[in-house]
Amino acid sequence: METKVNVHEAKTHLSRLLAQVERGERVIIARAGKPIATLEPIVDRAHRRIPGRDKGKIVIHPNFDEPLSEFEPDFMHPGDPLREPIG
Repeated sequence: METKVNVHEAKTHLSRLLAQVERGERVIIARAGKPIATLEPIVDRAHRRIPGRDKGKIVIHPNFDEPLSEFEPDFMHPGDPLREPIG
């Protein structure tokens, strides 16, 4: 269910409106008939991450940081500026 109230009513009856929100309702606050804010229940968020939960599921090979063959000069375009060694 959705309730629409003006700013004055929202200030006057905030506790009642919060009780409606706790019951799962959504309250729209309007100024001069134009909606400007909503009060709605906070949805439970996913559980916090647990460090180490995936331990043993991920494998990092010993050569993971070696240069990739696609960056070797023989595999690069002749005009690629990275083809020539820096230094």
